[in-house]
Amino acid sequence: MRLTAFTDFGFRALMRIASEPERAFSTAEIADEFGISRHHLTKTMAALANAGFLKTRRGAGGGAMLARPAIEIGLGEVVRVLERDQPLVECFRVDGGACVITPECRLKTYLSQAETAFLAQLDTYTLADCTLAPRERPPEDALP
Repeated sequence: MRLTAFTDFGFRALMRIASEPERAFSTAEIADEFGISRHHLTKTMAALANAGFLKTRRGAGGGAMLARPAIEIGLGEVVRVLERDQPLVECFRVDGGACVITPECRLKTYLSQAETAFLAQLDTYTLADCTLAPRERPPEDALP
């Protein structure tokens, strides 16, 4: 199973934010650290906030923080939210997709079982299990 870049970006952001849960992180800061598109990360962060994983505030001192402790954020839950609109295969689409063998296909059942097992395994872990170490930053009074 391959997760989308959207989910990858979401996990990176969550792991970084969980490294210092008392601090707000800007999208720009996270995007720069991981070398990813700010535009795409902004969309991902909005989805994480809408799902209740992050809380955000604008302005000076603003940014994103965890909305609940990392130990309460299941990895399977994150994947389910961020991959919601990404069916594993064509026939898993809500509208049934364009697969012409669906009525007689047995593969769909096996793939569904595999997807369920994959998510069940992720459900055994939380964000706390994969939090990154805090980044070392120069002291604020240090000269550039």
